[in-house]
Amino acid sequence: MFDNRSPIYQQIADQIRTDVLHGTLAEDEQIMSTNQYAQMFRINPATAAKAFGELVAEGVIYKRRGVGMFVAPGAREALARQRRERFFAEVVDPMIAEATALGLPLTEVVAHIESAGEERK
Repeated sequence: MFDNRSPIYQQIADQIRTDVLHGTLAEDEQIMSTNQYAQMFRINPATAAKAFGELVAEGVIYKRRGVGMFVAPGAREALARQRRERFFAEVVDPMIAEATALGLPLTEVVAHIESAGEERK
C-alpha cells in the first residue's frame, strides 16, 4: 500500500479521503482505529494517529469519545468540492493557458474534450 513518494501518514490520510470520496466509507461510518491501522500495515500507531489528526482538522472525520473515529457528515461533498477546485486550478487552467499560447480556439478544445468523453461511454 505504501510507497516512498510521501510520508506514510499522508498516504493513510489520502487513502481515507479517496475512500470517502468514492463512497467506500459512508458518512457516520466508523473507520479503523489507529491500533488497527498499526497492526494491519505494521506501522507505528503514532503514524496513523498523525493521519487521523490531519483528517479531523480538515473535518473529514470526527471522534466519538470512547467509541472511535467516524466519517463526518458532509465530508464527501466537501472533498469533491476541494478536488474539483484543484482539478480546475491544476489541470484546466494550465490547459487553457497552453491552448491560448498555441492559438487554439477554446471552442476547439471543448469539442475535443466532448468527443473524447463520448468515446469513453
